Amino acid sequence: MQHNQTAARSTLPMGASLIAGTPLVEMRDMSIAFGGIRAVDGVSIDLMPGEVVALLGHNGAGKSTLIKILAGAYKADAGEIRINGQPAPISNPRDAKRYGIETIYQSLALADNVDAAANLFLGRELTTAWGTLDDVAMEAATREVMGRLNPNFRKFKEPVRGLSGGQRQSVAIARAIHFNAKILIMDEPTAALGPQETAQVGELVKQLKAEGIGIFLISHDIHDVFDLADRVSVMKNGKLVGTARTSDVTQDEVLGMIILGKAPPGAAPGPGAS
Repeated sequence: MQHNQTAARSTLPMGASLIAGTPLVEMRDMSIAFGGIRAVDGVSIDLMPGEVVALLGHNGAGKSTLIKILAGAYKADAGEIRINGQPAPISNPRDAKRYGIETIYQSLALADNVDAAANLFLGRELTTAWGTLDDVAMEAATREVMGRLNPNFRKFKEPVRGLSGGQRQSVAIARAIHFNAKILIMDEPTAALGPQETAQVGELVKQLKAEGIGIFLISHDIHDVFDLADRVSVMKNGKLVGTARTSDVTQDEVLGMIILGKAPPGAAPGPGAS
């Protein structure tokens, strides 16, 4: 259901959600510097349950650094993270996982020489009462989660090196979902995929949304963004240019945000943005 947000935009707090309700994730006034250079400078973004928010910007804009703070790879110099409205101190990836945050990097971090079940439980293997690997239980759990996520997946016994790019994405996403991810960070999920596999990943994202999972999507593909994202947040030189519903802006306007660093009328500007 679409709502007219135009009248409300001018009164929104900086970085506030354009959607009513308690955000799944709030990152408020986040800052981090490396060697005196502010990679992220006072950025505020949020994410609602069942929503996809795309993070866009040139290389070096700060989007990956910002999201690595949420993933626990970096510790912010300043700012606050809240999960479901509650303060969530995140100092390392273990903290992030405890809050249901999982990251799927472009590399996917899959073990090519083993099958889907072995990848799903990599480092968290199930064992029998005798201390041996419980392959039956792990395969059954893998079939259950893949049945929800990608019912057409059949290659359970094949090493993942033999899977297509879209199938490999399915395995990586299934691993996150099986361990109760509520917040998913997807870094360039369709990079190097063909049109059919890109469409397959798009279907996976829609399924995750339907299950109430919130997704931060980092992408350079503007078409992907408009196909999958509910909102877009653009960064430039470590600052937030603005945030908008994809239905309220054009692709050209978003490109203008990326290149010129100016928020169009359909976007809520970040602090200090034009």
